[in-house]
Amino acid sequence: MASLWRYVLAGVGLAALLAGILAAVHLTAPQAPRLAGSEIARSKETANGLFVASFEPERGVVRQGELQSWLLTLKTNAGTPVEGAAITISGGMPQHRHGLPTSPHATDYLGQGRYRIGGVKFTMSGLWQLHFAISAAAGSDTVVFNVVL
Repeated sequence: MASLWRYVLAGVGLAALLAGILAAVHLTAPQAPRLAGSEIARSKETANGLFVASFEPERGVVRQGELQSWLLTLKTNAGTPVEGAAITISGGMPQHRHGLPTSPHATDYLGQGRYRIGGVKFTMSGLWQLHFAISAAAGSDTVVFNVVL
């Protein structure tokens, strides 16, 4: 009977050790950021208010680990499509302090202020930021979009 109690006690001790390890892993693992709705908005005014920018995946779904295209739509505050804009893209994961794994760029102008942004890839879950520098006839401005996977 004493050896049975040793096995039970050893099993309880092992379970407590595993529970402690799992708790430590859970508490130290990076947590997905909790952002307000405005911080993950897909449409917003640019920093200096020159444009209204909208950003969405071309196929409607954000996919991790796959090369994909997104659509950036630029309009003036009056709703006029912005044509002939020069767009530069940068970004990365601010919490991990690294940039994008690819070099996204504007590949096509699709009309009505819509630009295809190719070469977008998110390699892991978490908060990603995409920074757009926009130069058009109305002037130069910037906008940052947060993407959470």
